[in-house]
Amino acid sequence: MNLNKLKKLPGDASFRYFYRSRSGIIVYCIKNKKSNLLDYDAINKILIKKKVIAPSLISQHYKKNYIEIEDFGDLTVFEKLKQKSTNKKNYYKKIIALLTNIKNIKIKNQKTFLKTNFKVPNYTTKMLLDESNLFIDWYLQKYFKGKKKLSLEKQLKKIFKRLLKNIAYKNKVFVHRDFHISNIMITKKGLGLIDSQDAVYGNIAYDLASLIDDVRLKTNIKIKNFIFSEFLKKNKNLDYAKFKNDFEILSVLRNFKIIGIFTRLSMRDNKNKYLKLIPYAWKLIKLRTSKNPIFTDLNYLLIKNFYKKKN
Repeated sequence: MNLNKLKKLPGDASFRYFYRSRSGIIVYCIKNKKSNLLDYDAINKILIKKKVIAPSLISQHYKKNYIEIEDFGDLTVFEKLKQKSTNKKNYYKKIIALLTNIKNIKIKNQKTFLKTNFKVPNYTTKMLLDESNLFIDWYLQKYFKGKKKLSLEKQLKKIFKRLLKNIAYKNKVFVHRDFHISNIMITKKGLGLIDSQDAVYGNIAYDLASLIDDVRLKTNIKIKNFIFSEFLKKNKNLDYAKFKNDFEILSVLRNFKIIGIFTRLSMRDNKNKYLKLIPYAWKLIKLRTSKNPIFTDLNYLLIKNFYKKKN
């Protein structure tokens, strides 16, 4: 396979490269190959078994660092929702139906194309904490020095741990972990889901937080509340107060993670296009922390030290 002769497609924040062949999409990856190729296909197989539209495997060339998967085209829900003529509520209803279907998946084990066993991992508290701490490891390191940095690091780590201890729902549902409208494709068969390689079994509110408080598309509070209500209609067994608690905590921690990742992509990988999304990530954190007393100490810390910064 001569990749230089194929059309290279826009990349994402991973170590993968994408090319369009005559028969499908070439996913090429050397670093983190197991997760981005082998595990990715295993998770797609799980999704397909449960009638979720996900890219099927056309061929695997694992030793040569690539696989070929089904081509869903180029039209994402993100592109559709940017159009003023689009009925956003209708699309979000379809997305909530897709998300509810994903939440009902119970499969945890899947054979890979190398005949090895893949098990969907649990989204542990340690994983969530490590991800939140990416903000400390990269953003904090970039903008603060000396005693100030050490003080803020100590306070933030303490707050992050306390917030995670206040999570109400246990890790019981299938979580895509990057469920936003750029990863939802419009196909001839319906809405298709891509970039599922990081799926876990985790909190039922996590993917909804990814969808509603998505840094890539600015939505007003009416749309955010509409999506939240639609999800609750489809999941009537949820305790509203507990679910809202988890939703807000996970949204805040996820956006801290995102700020950390986007800063890392710029500093380490020279991928600067994501920096423009950081100001909106801050606005989303402010939205979720400003009225909930569980965030009182965090909100005070942010007002005093972070909100006046340009990035």
